[in-house]
Amino acid sequence: MDRLEAMSLLVTSAEEGSFSAAGRALGIALPTISRKVAELERHLKTRLFVRSGRRLSLTEAGQLYVEACREILSQVSEAESRVSGEYSMPQGELTVTAPVAFGRLHLVPVVNQFLAAFPEITIRMNLTDRVINLADDKIDVAVRIGEIPNTRQVAIRVGSIRRVVCGSPKYLAKYGTPQTPEELVRHMCVTFSTIHSGISWLFSSGGRAKKVISPTCRLHINSAEAAVDAAIASIGITNVLYYQAAQAVGDGKLQVILRDFEPAAIPVHLLYSRKGRLPLKMRRFLDFATPAIRRSLQPLKM
Repeated sequence: MDRLEAMSLLVTSAEEGSFSAAGRALGIALPTISRKVAELERHLKTRLFVRSGRRLSLTEAGQLYVEACREILSQVSEAESRVSGEYSMPQGELTVTAPVAFGRLHLVPVVNQFLAAFPEITIRMNLTDRVINLADDKIDVAVRIGEIPNTRQVAIRVGSIRRVVCGSPKYLAKYGTPQTPEELVRHMCVTFSTIHSGISWLFSSGGRAKKVISPTCRLHINSAEAAVDAAIASIGITNVLYYQAAQAVGDGKLQVILRDFEPAAIPVHLLYSRKGRLPLKMRRFLDFATPAIRRSLQPLKM
């Protein structure tokens, strides 16, 4: 039995949720995967999977073993990278993820410059507003907006982003400009639901954060771009992260209000897994992207 092959098939089956899905991902016949995983279970004298219909779930022993297999396979990959020259010359593929709008505005330009500087490196970008697991989705570097909980991963702070309340000049001229958060109860509002619950917005008062009951919301939406567009169209006042409205503010289509009541800015980090010596491609990307993103975010503090 080829133990490394069996480990690889096991890990892929666990990540994909079924032998058939693993077979499609790897281009290997289903009976081959099933047989090799069964051989591994006989070798270990324990069950690794609970088979329920077409889905697989790991047993407790399986969870422990899959985690160990990931570490072993990672070490083997690292050793192969060293031998192949990846640690002496930056080359290979990196997978990077970021929120959609942030990635388009602040990460893609950096990646374009990086690719021009390092022609032997390719990058696979996954722009999504869903928080994905770095290990499960095989992500090398992630942009995270928000506080980072205690984790085994390494976080490099690259800046921070304000939460802002803004409305169109036409709307504010017609309905007046709120001077305090409490005055928002007399205004129409567009709620961006992935930042706020839609029930309340967060403001600062005397250096302390407090929640203010949301004004009447004419539109609840889960897209920042659409919320900004609605505010530009004078549907109401909206509350978004500043980078999401910065272009409209710069063009004079939106006006930031209630600046004195803004809550603390939200930190932005580059996140990567802590797993031994970093390949040169990763070190080069982090060294390149960290100062570049910091420069990109600097104007958003104003």
